[in-house]
Amino acid sequence: MITPQLREAQQRLARHLGDQLLAIHLYGSAVAGGLKPGSDLDLLVTVAQPLEDARRQALMRALLDVSAPPASDPDVRALEVTVLVRTDIHPWRYPARRELQFGEWLRESLLAGDVEPAMTDPDLAILLTKARQHSLTLLGPPAAEWFAPVPPADLERALRDTLAQWNTPEDWQGDELTVVLALARIWYSLATGEIAAKHVAAEWLLPRLPPIHRPLLADARAAYLGDTRQHLADWPERVNAFVLYCKAHIPA
Repeated sequence: MITPQLREAQQRLARHLGDQLLAIHLYGSAVAGGLKPGSDLDLLVTVAQPLEDARRQALMRALLDVSAPPASDPDVRALEVTVLVRTDIHPWRYPARRELQFGEWLRESLLAGDVEPAMTDPDLAILLTKARQHSLTLLGPPAAEWFAPVPPADLERALRDTLAQWNTPEDWQGDELTVVLALARIWYSLATGEIAAKHVAAEWLLPRLPPIHRPLLADARAAYLGDTRQHLADWPERVNAFVLYCKAHIPA
């Protein structure tokens, strides 16, 4: 049941953002494809102005209290909260600028008081496209009205910019499951022009892979669905080979 956690997150956002808060949209697995055991609750939050440092720090600390590492608490999911300034995304431009991003992968640095500054983020093209396709409005207008359409060329640029981040084993070590499934989604999207849930993209890609790489992706898909324990970290050579194969064969 995610309603209590969402309500608490909304309350903290409202408390710390005040009259700067313009819109909140829930997107991702919660509204498209169904929540899986380790799925995050994904929120896009739009504000009117950039955040002062003190407000940024306080909001991050407040969100830590209503989030938990993936699959660590049966009643609390990991939150991923992306805060956008309205004028940074409307009118649309690429790459767009994000004001703030909260996620469980940042917990250790946030507890140490290290908060990232605002920055351009190619991934916003993907997030906003997903939100326009499938989202639940918690505050403000529907996402399809609130966010401008992302041109297909910018979506493709974002997918390829994401792909370019992964070059050596250090780039995916400790995050093997996320990267393997993200590669399946990128391949699916570049081949079809659509965005699919992680397990759907993996199922689509499986028969298109050489037999040697299929067991790894099948295991990643099963782990994402909660059918088995994740083993990918135990197979570094197989993960490395899979990532390099995808990078070499995803359509240009």
